Amino acid sequence: MTAAAVPATGRERTGWYFYDWAMSAFSTTVITVFLGPFLTSVTKVAAGCELGADSCDATVSPLGITIAPGSFYPYLVSLSVLLTVFVLPVTGAIADRSRHKKVMLAATAFLGAGATIAMAFVTGDRYLLGGALFVIGNVALGASVVVYNSFLPQLGGPDERDRISSRGWALGYLGGGLLLALNLVALTMFENPDDPRSTLDIARWCIVSAGVWWALFTLVPLFWLTERPSAEAVEARGRNLLLDGFVQLGHTIRQMRTYPLTLFFLAAFLIYNDGIQTVISLASQYGTEELRLGQSTLIITILIVQFLAFGGALLLGRVAAAIGAWKTVLASLVLWTLVILGAFWLPAGAPVPFMLLGAAIGLVMGGSQALSRSLFSQMIPAGKEGEYYGFYEISDKGTSWLGPLLFGLVFQLTSSYRIGLISLLVFFVAGFALLLFVPVRRAIVAAGNVPPKLL
Repeated sequence: MTAAAVPATGRERTGWYFYDWAMSAFSTTVITVFLGPFLTSVTKVAAGCELGADSCDATVSPLGITIAPGSFYPYLVSLSVLLTVFVLPVTGAIADRSRHKKVMLAATAFLGAGATIAMAFVTGDRYLLGGALFVIGNVALGASVVVYNSFLPQLGGPDERDRISSRGWALGYLGGGLLLALNLVALTMFENPDDPRSTLDIARWCIVSAGVWWALFTLVPLFWLTERPSAEAVEARGRNLLLDGFVQLGHTIRQMRTYPLTLFFLAAFLIYNDGIQTVISLASQYGTEELRLGQSTLIITILIVQFLAFGGALLLGRVAAAIGAWKTVLASLVLWTLVILGAFWLPAGAPVPFMLLGAAIGLVMGGSQALSRSLFSQMIPAGKEGEYYGFYEISDKGTSWLGPLLFGLVFQLTSSYRIGLISLLVFFVAGFALLLFVPVRRAIVAAGNVPPKLL
């Protein structure tokens, strides 16, 4: 019996779950909490603003382009995702034709973790160094998750994947929340409220800790996952995988037209998840710059989000088992719309309403993403998991681009974070409408797979 035909073991699934635990430190500590305010502050210093000042009309000019310091980070997010458009599909094509996917997982994960650890050198006005390291880390994260997601169809049958995906996502929130709790202790112990530079220094080392966490726990899946090369990977043995990956990607792009319903779902996902990821990645910047909340308040709120998201992912996984993943995701998008409306009306300087809104986000966030991942796995032709997840990952795990771009442009034009936030409603409304009209069962059958009992 070949490795591909051997059923996955509990240890192998646990190893797969642990990569979510490992890399969620970057998504939570870096993207969601610290990097937005940290890099915005460093950019303000580079612009000549006084550290801790409430407002500053100065600008910076990276590559000769004049931008407001508050727009630098959202623009960076968009740039990193623009790069992933080219990197991730190729990564997926290579993964499908590689007999050593764990080596690819290690290379991409350690590259991202290394860039995150190098944030230790982002001091003074080195905002360009910080921006470059973030772009490298974010692109590497996306590439590693493409490889990671491509293992999912090997770990269980059609009726098991919602549960497997939800458990992985739940463990990721638990791991990310645990590191964030440790960072909260560090911030509480060492922050000097009268010295904004102390907060900046602590934020930098908290970011570095996420890189260390990411690298350390990546060792678990590397030891416990099993290589299960596809027939295409066996045939490709001895060939140049990079060149072969580009060639195969061209074939796949042309062949994707034969699976229009899968593309229909992917388009819906890219739109609504772009909105979800934008809210996640810019929440801390919105809290500090618009609502004037302290760093400790933001971290407590994100902790609430993380630990409730652990339960929320498992809860929505059970809901999906009762009514189907497709209907559960649709319901979650309605809740996301209510979250955006609630965030728009939050009063400045009031931590409790912000925390309550965070609780609502936590309950819906993990499930909507985990179930989207498992639902998409049903619509992928066998042996093409990496390539299709390469396109999927363009708008997953923090790699959104249209949302931050729209948010940054609206802020540049209006100087209002609230108006920038409310503009994101278009992603949830349009994504819901598109997903509603996806004939999911037909899409699964068209891809050559057996649909689960409930959708």
